Amino acid sequence: MAAAKILLVDDELSIHAVVTAYLKAEGYEFLSAVDGPSGLNAARMFKPDVIILDVMLPGMDGIELLANLRRESNVYVIMLTARSEETDKIVGLSVGADDYLTKPFSPRELIARIKAALRRMQTTNNPTDTTSILVFSHIRIDPSARRVWVEEQLIDLTTVEFDLLVALAQHHGMVLRREQLLEKAWGYDYFGDTRVVDVHIGHVRQKLGDDRFIETIRGVGYRFEDR
Repeated sequence: MAAAKILLVDDELSIHAVVTAYLKAEGYEFLSAVDGPSGLNAARMFKPDVIILDVMLPGMDGIELLANLRRESNVYVIMLTARSEETDKIVGLSVGADDYLTKPFSPRELIARIKAALRRMQTTNNPTDTTSILVFSHIRIDPSARRVWVEEQLIDLTTVEFDLLVALAQHHGMVLRREQLLEKAWGYDYFGDTRVVDVHIGHVRQKLGDDRFIETIRGVGYRFEDR
């Protein structure tokens, strides 16, 4: 089996030294870039499975890089943000980051996030889920083929967005806490900011074209309804 390909885009050489040492120890194939333009070019040429992307980059910041990348790719992106820059986290998620870590971070935590993402992608590429197609009044979901239709229109969702929708749909009418959704969609115990769920749920609602399919239960989580 080919080694997973990881791209690190960060202008701090100390981070490159530590992260690449951990990536090498895990047996991943990896490539590094130190500015936005070279990072975008590397993403296009290297075709990584996961990108570790810093927000603050010379030449082109991580937000702009990600916005450009999302026009052509659904590659899994873990964004690195400064602890004090809450806005960067929300903006990064809004333009398409799948997950984020705040600096300074534990390299072991980063590797855990990468492994969890790769496990989810392996499940996506080699489906073993024999769950029946979920059919509702307006939405149809095929978990095995990882496809969703609203009426007869096929909707393009990212891996995380699809996993969130399936988790909610499989518990139709029930409320799932944000922590439950984090475990189901990201595949690990998440001790960070649960707003990552809120942003991705917003993306799902926008793509489904109707807010009423996913109801917010204030202070708790979300409920899927399609009558």
